[in-house]
Amino acid sequence: MAKSKSKTHKLTPVIRLAVMCEEADSNSQFGRGVANLCLGVRELGSLNAAAKGMKMAYSKAWRIIKETEAALGMQLLDRDGAHGSTLTEEGNKLLDAYLEIDAKLQKVAEDEFAKKFK
Repeated sequence: MAKSKSKTHKLTPVIRLAVMCEEADSNSQFGRGVANLCLGVRELGSLNAAAKGMKMAYSKAWRIIKETEAALGMQLLDRDGAHGSTLTEEGNKLLDAYLEIDAKLQKVAEDEFAKKFK
């Protein structure tokens, strides 16, 4: 009987990081979706443009940001009406920390996974 080739070379671990406030009344968290919205605001200068880039309705993006801000107890965006939005200082720091930690955790997971299936 021939040995079947391992299918593990096609597998990749996926890490899902989320940041939350333990004291929050809601389950809203700063995770990949909120990070992508914030990254879009940083790059495009607008929550509306960020939402469109993610194929999301502006109203949904607005609700997600407001719920996350309430749950974290911090403002993520400074809004300037028709002139767009920018990340607050805290929003920038949180996004930078999230992206850095997420990348490090993903790399560790990939390295550990590769070791297990050498």
